[in-house]
Amino acid sequence: MTIPLSLSGKVALITGGSRGIGAAAVRMFAAAGARVVFNYQKSKADSEKLVKECGENSCTAVLCDLTGTKTARELVDAVVSRFGRLDILVANHGVWPPEDVAIDKMTDEQWRNTMAVNLDSVFALVKYSVAQMKRQVRAGSAAGHIVLVSSTAGQRGEAFHCDYAATKGALISMVKGLSTELARDGIYVNCVAPGWVDTDMSAAALNDPKTSQAILQTIPLGRVGKPEEIAAPILFLCTEHAGFITGEVFNVNGGAVLVG
Repeated sequence: MTIPLSLSGKVALITGGSRGIGAAAVRMFAAAGARVVFNYQKSKADSEKLVKECGENSCTAVLCDLTGTKTARELVDAVVSRFGRLDILVANHGVWPPEDVAIDKMTDEQWRNTMAVNLDSVFALVKYSVAQMKRQVRAGSAAGHIVLVSSTAGQRGEAFHCDYAATKGALISMVKGLSTELARDGIYVNCVAPGWVDTDMSAAALNDPKTSQAILQTIPLGRVGKPEEIAAPILFLCTEHAGFITGEVFNVNGGAVLVG
């Protein structure tokens, strides 16, 4: 018997949805019956193509720079304005500065920018999304779902990338605290933690033969992940089949977190 992963009637906000993991999630959520809003910053052409692919009646792209806390409310408001509600938040956007930088060489500017994109904006998105979900739950709606995209770096650190690791570790702590805080409100909070994934963000490292070889040696399965392999667990965590799961870190990294 095939058990479908259905999100029929649900409205989802997926950040960083124009490419990579985000785009894969947009496609899967739309295929599962959800109405989806995703943001983009630079990839307008990719975003327009994805909207047409998924169907303009059920998928919308919004230009929004998620650096800091100032734009999160307008993005959440755009979702509610377009589809009347918000049931799911997937905070997928983020930056990973590709150059190795020792802590004593890291600039204040790099630290602040990584924090602003990877952490501050997520705080604001969760804040305004939760407010909307609470209003819906009080009105008799079904549970809300929040999935934050962390990383193996958030669990074991990452040398020469302490800014990135710090933000991803903070997301895991947010999930642990928010899951217990929001359980009484019918809002589930979980985390998906990828390792190396074949996306534009990691392309420079993966396309370098020396670096790529070193990366593959840290992954027991011997390969990097595909965006769809991260998007599918995100989808699962937002369905009724994950109805007894909250506060969890779902590792999707080919076993890398166990040996790094």
